Amino acid sequence: MTSILPLERRAAIAQRLADGLSVSAAALAAEFAVSEDAVRRDLRALAAEGLCQRIYGGALPTVPAAQPIAVRKQTAQRQKAALARAAAATVLPGQLIFIDCGSTNLPIVDFLDEDQNLTVATNSIDVAAAVLRRPGLRLILVGGVVTPALGGSVDAGAIATVSAMNIDRLFLGACAVAASTGVSAFDPADAQFKRALVAASAHVSVLATNEKLGTSAPFRVAHVNGIGDFILEHDVPAAALEPLLEADAVVSKAQPWNAP
Repeated sequence: MTSILPLERRAAIAQRLADGLSVSAAALAAEFAVSEDAVRRDLRALAAEGLCQRIYGGALPTVPAAQPIAVRKQTAQRQKAALARAAAATVLPGQLIFIDCGSTNLPIVDFLDEDQNLTVATNSIDVAAAVLRRPGLRLILVGGVVTPALGGSVDAGAIATVSAMNIDRLFLGACAVAASTGVSAFDPADAQFKRALVAASAHVSVLATNEKLGTSAPFRVAHVNGIGDFILEHDVPAAALEPLLEADAVVSKAQPWNAP
């Protein structure tokens, strides 16, 4: 590529990050015919503006701060239902399952088999309300101070409660997923609560829509190899899937959301 001004180069890198693409310092240096140090300075400046998260060898795009749960419930409903159906199919009879806060996890309740003698624990107000509408499911509601943006409790009392549980299968909420930075969250208290959930669970599953893949949020919850399996959309792009597979993540795909 023809040499361009530093500000033009930085703007070009910022645009790629805004398009959801990860970037490599070495590749950018070769493309723009500059040193890797120059590229790293660009990435540091973009990270300071909140436009990316630095990782070894490059940077990841950041995802926008999470919208309130009431808004998120209305988006990508068919895609989330397809993920939820696939997730519910992995539940075994008699299990204690935990459904973490999140609009992607919420539809799981609709697909659980009421004849399987299941107990559903949750810290989510919306999930608890959905379970109450399914009389064949037992409910454990983890209480505490409710964080409105999350729609549930993640305070010290909630952490103490889940730390005393033996959870068979956890459906962990994820704000962002990347092979290099793992599963991450926007809120530090939420991330701490999620880490307690992971520690208390025999098996951890993460449902992730395509837009969350290859992105990072400020607070790490778990490395990808600390997750039992990832349930992804049927049309997950190869560029988002391959880094997870290279990191030895266990991945399955949901059926197409428009499948009968």
